[in-house]
Amino acid sequence: MGGQARADGLYVGLISGTSADGIDAALVRFSEHGTHTRCEVLHALTHPWQPALRARLVELGQGGEATSLDEMGTLDVRVAETFAEATRALLHAAGVGAGEVQAIGSHGQTVRHRPAGAAGDGRAPFSWQLGDPSVLVERTGITTVADFRRRDIAAGGHGAPLVPAFHAAVLREAGEDRAVLNLGGIANYTLLPSHGPVRGFDTGPANALMDAWCLRHTGAPFDCDGALAAQGEVDEALLARLLAEPWFALPPPKSSGREQFHLGWVDAHLAGSERVEDVQATLLELTARTVVDALLAQQPSTSRALLCGGGVRNAALVARIGQLLPDCRIESTDAHGLDADFVEATAFAWLARQTLLGRPGNLPSATGAAGWRVLGAVYPV
Repeated sequence: MGGQARADGLYVGLISGTSADGIDAALVRFSEHGTHTRCEVLHALTHPWQPALRARLVELGQGGEATSLDEMGTLDVRVAETFAEATRALLHAAGVGAGEVQAIGSHGQTVRHRPAGAAGDGRAPFSWQLGDPSVLVERTGITTVADFRRRDIAAGGHGAPLVPAFHAAVLREAGEDRAVLNLGGIANYTLLPSHGPVRGFDTGPANALMDAWCLRHTGAPFDCDGALAAQGEVDEALLARLLAEPWFALPPPKSSGREQFHLGWVDAHLAGSERVEDVQATLLELTARTVVDALLAQQPSTSRALLCGGGVRNAALVARIGQLLPDCRIESTDAHGLDADFVEATAFAWLARQTLLGRPGNLPSATGAAGWRVLGAVYPV
């Protein structure tokens, strides 16, 4: 596929993550300087979901009742149309025409992620994202690259996390052991050692449980600055029950999603007499403790951790991570030229570019795949 795109140019990245709190869209200019790739986010925004559509996507993502094929087909189109709306809004705000963009990299909306198969026995693994790329091409007039995860899964990987390859390309620094921590709905790391292979893996819930608990009990979609958690105290007995979840003890590579960590999972561990604010404080501590434990287990020499994702805006969460990692410098990726709210959208723009240039997009040491693979399918304009 080499020759279908230039190394330098404009790309759009689109993703709605585990939290499904909106579609992140980024317009990115890439340029190559020797072996170094430079990326500049020209404009970015978060496009809202229609509330009823979002609620249904979240419900499906939690692994609940199966739906009909008719509904899945309808949702596939509706998700794509909303992604197209996000693209048009982005380009309008940036003052850029569709003809100036080489491609869209669309992650889609994950509704089921089963890298170990539906039965958990390793047979027939899959990951399913909605958002028909043919609809996206027709509605935007821009070549679209989509379906990034399945090739990696077919090669024996988890299909996730996919962003570590991008982190390695733009954030690795010689002579420093770094980690990039994405605090989205699910938390995941990219470990960038000064020597040795780059690795990446999920650590468990970041915002997904805190957001869902806050929404259930306050009506607010998230706990702004951890204010609700700050009113409570960590319930050590509840925390111990949550930390006993066997998934946390699995070695990398590993990945997870809302179908594993959802409110039903929390409810199953409650004694029934907990205060709302104490559960919120405990869920915040669960996130902080699991991300810190994972880093200390996998790369204790880390001297700098770069944070991105919505959790960066939760001051209480960031402060708690800092308390648990006193010898590590905690920074936002903002300080390194990447808007912390749009790192993943930028990454999917990069992944589309990799595909069109015929370059691998996965990182086998992160996903567990048998080798490097060119990811995604191309839907030409």
